[in-house]
Amino acid sequence: MSYPGRLAVLLAALLLAATGMAAASAAPGDDDHEMGSQIALVEGRTMPASQPLTAQVAQTPGMDVSSHQGNIDWKAVAGKGGKFVYVKATEATTYTNPFFNQQYTGSIGAGLMHGAYHFAVPNQSGGQAQADYFVDHGGAWSRDGMTLPPALDIEYNPYGATCYGLSQAAMVAWVKAFSDRVLARTKRFPTIFTSTKWWTQCTGNNPGFGANNPLWIPFYGSSVGALPAGWGFLTIWQFADKGTFPGDQDRFNGAYDRLKALANG
Repeated sequence: MSYPGRLAVLLAALLLAATGMAAASAAPGDDDHEMGSQIALVEGRTMPASQPLTAQVAQTPGMDVSSHQGNIDWKAVAGKGGKFVYVKATEATTYTNPFFNQQYTGSIGAGLMHGAYHFAVPNQSGGQAQADYFVDHGGAWSRDGMTLPPALDIEYNPYGATCYGLSQAAMVAWVKAFSDRVLARTKRFPTIFTSTKWWTQCTGNNPGFGANNPLWIPFYGSSVGALPAGWGFLTIWQFADKGTFPGDQDRFNGAYDRLKALANG
């Protein structure tokens, strides 16, 4: 091979190596993880259940979205019956959704109630620090009748150990620190999105949040299993990762007037 040919091969190899190193060293917050994505990856999309799903009250249709959905035609969503949306705002203290403004403000312009959620990475920083980052970048709340309480998405670690290397007691303390800080800054307890299996493994099935924090849980099937300890009922059900609306498909466990009541605190 000629010298120029060998030089070209060498440069290509160096470029490939540099690209790989950059990808490997990317900060966790540089990625955008959708709500429930790690639960679906670990637990699957059909969850075992102990009881059939029988709605005792009317269900209100909605969705949750992230940057993966890009700019959304909210008038079309409203036309299909969508009533609410949760929009990913932040992850850890390093990531903000670049489509947040269009998704969040655009949805309310089309008449949908909206809320913001934060993807937790508990081994990157404390609960209070991530709560502050969240509230500062879209996670605020106002009593306008259209804004749902902030939400914490806490699930399997996409970067390593399932429970982020935290003990059950440390995880409970982290969630409490996040919840307390959001309450202090927004006057609302955050909704908690998690799975029963993860919550049991990583918090010891701690029952201490059911009295104040609404529960949002994924069941990608036709049945509902046992809820985490402390919660007597479900507030939001994420039942599919695609369907009528952009993003994940959700149902609020109640009629529209009850959704309105949740928004108003």
